[in-house]
Amino acid sequence: MTSIPAQNLSNLGGPLRGLRVLDLATLFAGPLAATMLGDFGADVIKVEHPRKPDPSRGHGPSKDGVGLWWKLLGRNKRNITLNLSTREGQDLLLRLAADADVIIENFRPGTLEKWNLGWEELSRANPRLVLTRVTGFGQFGPYARRPGFGTLAEAMSGFAATTGEPDGPPTLPPFGLADSIAALATSYAVMTALAGRDRTGRGQVIDMAIIEPILAMLGPQSIWYDQLGYVQPRTGNRSMNNAPRNAYRTADGSWVAVSTSAQSIAERVMHLVGRPEFIDEPWFATGAGRAQHADTLDTAVGEWIARHDRNEVVTAFEKAEAAVAPVLDIRDVMDNEQYQALDTITAVADDELGTIQMQNVLFRLSATPGAIRWAGRPHGADTDAVLADLGLNDAEIAALRERGTL
Repeated sequence: MTSIPAQNLSNLGGPLRGLRVLDLATLFAGPLAATMLGDFGADVIKVEHPRKPDPSRGHGPSKDGVGLWWKLLGRNKRNITLNLSTREGQDLLLRLAADADVIIENFRPGTLEKWNLGWEELSRANPRLVLTRVTGFGQFGPYARRPGFGTLAEAMSGFAATTGEPDGPPTLPPFGLADSIAALATSYAVMTALAGRDRTGRGQVIDMAIIEPILAMLGPQSIWYDQLGYVQPRTGNRSMNNAPRNAYRTADGSWVAVSTSAQSIAERVMHLVGRPEFIDEPWFATGAGRAQHADTLDTAVGEWIARHDRNEVVTAFEKAEAAVAPVLDIRDVMDNEQYQALDTITAVADDELGTIQMQNVLFRLSATPGAIRWAGRPHGADTDAVLADLGLNDAEIAALRERGTL
């Protein structure tokens, strides 16, 4: 596979063009944040151990020995190997850091310092550097040195405690929810720190604990408990704030989701399902009042939906200007006309697998759009090109590889 020298990036667009990011992190939250920056033009250099690549390369299904998750997570990144536990590897990283804007890492607190690559050394090499530290529990506190994964954050944040049926167990998501939320927060933190650097001329350290962003997404639970002693229970697909709000089975065995957060929508749904008399009930006038009568409203809506197939339900709700969505699996998503119009799932050319489909960049910018320039590349594919940019010749690179530094 052809390597990608830095000069080949000069004609690539995106609002983050010219920004260089060193991605030292593994698995999901940190690397996904780097992916998001790369999607909008940053030159992301993925640094992996020569013999222990990012475990995400082996997560989930593969094709012809190529990890498919990595194709998504590793897109828009140049890939090099570097053993940071060696003196030569540390020196090379400091040379790379001198010309970088951002480092993203997720080692346990104290690991970079053990390798003489802590904030003191990195900022000395580049005072404008932003060091982004992504860990399960943050850089300090009694849990700081514990192994941390998104699953633990989903459990500790209150998410699992409020997810699931009332008489069932706490429920964890079947995908990396906390890691993905932390990645979004990390990319936002990086841009915030860079904006601060524009004013001060100096970089800083970002301390991102994966347990915190998901907690921020859970709404007013903390203030409810603080002021009222109220602990939100598990309510399944129902909401405590409005009704009807649930997933309902259609006549053809499909499912649809209905939301009535707005009073006008709730009234339209009652007219649609032939139960307008509920609108005149005193309890119907507020979302909380409707939630207290969720059994009655779910029965009315559920019975009407059960007599129609999914397309009929969606068409009728759209005509009534009521809020409904089919419950889609990935097969439906790939075939959905709205996602197709947005190009949400887009085709990407790949040297190893041919044309592959993956989620597109997160949002559309009218003047400086992001783009997927390439999918995740093989382990160490760009090592020689990146080190050549530092001024190393072929013999020096070969010697480093022979000594296990690369």
